[in-house]
Amino acid sequence: MEHRGMKKWRPFATMPEQYIGLKEMINKQAEVAQPVLTEEQMEQINFTLIEALHTNKQVYLTYYKGGQCITETGFIQFVDSLGRLFVFIDDVLELKNKMRLNELIDVQFV
Repeated sequence: MEHRGMKKWRPFATMPEQYIGLKEMINKQAEVAQPVLTEEQMEQINFTLIEALHTNKQVYLTYYKGGQCITETGFIQFVDSLGRLFVFIDDVLELKNKMRLNELIDVQFV
């Protein structure tokens, strides 16, 4: 009698692909539309960014990326209002992140 070895597991080789597809569908259902900010909200974000830059205070940054609203804690290092960019240092991994200002939803002091 011959041993089948790994041949018996071949029918299950497509399962990881199915799980990846299901995960993508679930993530797509959890997506939200990017919030539209008023002029007043954008001005408040701008003032908070500038104050956090000059005082080196830690802030909560809420931004929109990939259909989700993400909140992180960090320090503002650089703001380029003409180029519509800013750089912040993540509190957890201490990595520099460059982002566009139009991705920002909210900025608050910790």
